[in-house]
Amino acid sequence: MHTKNLQYGCGLSAPKDWINYDASPMIILQKIPIVGKKIQKIRKVKFPDNVKYGNIVKGFPKYINSCNAIFCSHVLEHLSYEEFKIAIRNSFQLLKDNGIFRIVIPDLERLCKNYLLDENNPDRSINFMKNSGLGVEKRRKFIDKVKGVFGNSQHLWLWDYKSIEKKLKETGFKNIRLCEYNDSEIKDFESVENIDRFKGSIAIEAKK
Repeated sequence: MHTKNLQYGCGLSAPKDWINYDASPMIILQKIPIVGKKIQKIRKVKFPDNVKYGNIVKGFPKYINSCNAIFCSHVLEHLSYEEFKIAIRNSFQLLKDNGIFRIVIPDLERLCKNYLLDENNPDRSINFMKNSGLGVEKRRKFIDKVKGVFGNSQHLWLWDYKSIEKKLKETGFKNIRLCEYNDSEIKDFESVENIDRFKGSIAIEAKK
């Protein structure tokens, strides 16, 4: 079977040697004449032409058991707890035996430690909520709500390493480890990884 590399929640990072998916409705809307141009003025971005519309929670059935590598960076924190479990299960199903799954996600433990160490700062709770992406600083105007629909920037559930490790094990993953930028045995990951996305985050690798 032909080797496939799949990335979901890719945003604007879409290497040509990867199958790239993102769940933003903008991918569909930007292809509609007039409507697409108006929305692009609001968002001020355009997804690369090789980005496909798709949601890991709904899955990608045509790629089941066919992927050598799967990557997602700063995606899973935007899912609810139940959606996270479905996403992990779907990722497992997409991989071939011994295929590798790499995750980059904000580190809840680090955020909590920083909060506790900042005990003399009266704004530490405010900083925690801002840095965690969990807080709502102000109610959004209509135009901001439109942007939010296309951006999906709100964090819904944060994780630490032990909790993700447990969920990965329950799903069937093995050889779970903390990883670092560009340290995978599969060199294709170098095309999708961005060192800035690893800072202050947990990076995890697991095998099927």
